[in-house]
Amino acid sequence: MSKHSKRFSNITRKVNKDNQYELRQAVQLVKENATAKFDESVDIAIRLGVDPRKADQMVRGTVSLPHGIGKTVRVAVITREAKQQDARDAGADQVGFEDMLEKIKGGWTDIDVIIATPDVMGELGKLGKILGPRGLMPNPKSGTVTTDVGTAVREVKAGKIEYRVDRAGVVHASVGKASFELDKLMDNIQSFVGSILRAKPQTAKGKYVRGITLSSTMGPGVPVLEATFTGIADHH
Repeated sequence: MSKHSKRFSNITRKVNKDNQYELRQAVQLVKENATAKFDESVDIAIRLGVDPRKADQMVRGTVSLPHGIGKTVRVAVITREAKQQDARDAGADQVGFEDMLEKIKGGWTDIDVIIATPDVMGELGKLGKILGPRGLMPNPKSGTVTTDVGTAVREVKAGKIEYRVDRAGVVHASVGKASFELDKLMDNIQSFVGSILRAKPQTAKGKYVRGITLSSTMGPGVPVLEATFTGIADHH
């Protein structure tokens, strides 16, 4: 087992793993424990009572965080000539069609989100082996395949994030930076949890939310009391 640094051991002592914290207290602890030399991200992990291997229990979607995630999201738009100016006007970092496909074929994936119009998905779909594993393949469910590229770019730039449950039944996401004010982080977390609750599959049986943990990039996980989120009790 790797030995934790003295810094990590000291801050871990502040967190009682057997305790579950009210949201405000949990966020406060995460902020206090973010003592690295850079502005750490604040991450959330939610364990769900779903079987992700079953298509009808796949939890995925998007949510617009009211205060963004504190980092500049680089957006590429792949579309034909007619929509390219819309994408540029909305602030897309990269815009193109054939030239972009060639770049991706050559292994370029230095981007956070790709938005595409439906008419180019036939071509873009062939690059699934490159884009799929990196989570970059546009998808109509997440709003990244659309004819309204301008709106899509603006939403992503403003803090709209995509999530999907992993094979272990856990949803992970970044919900801001440790430097955010406490209330702003709480707003973002409430929005994210609310979206997960609304995405509950009808076929999910038993308890839906099985655990919520907050952490900063270099800090320990802080378990959050589920009862501090309105609506969770209704989803049991």
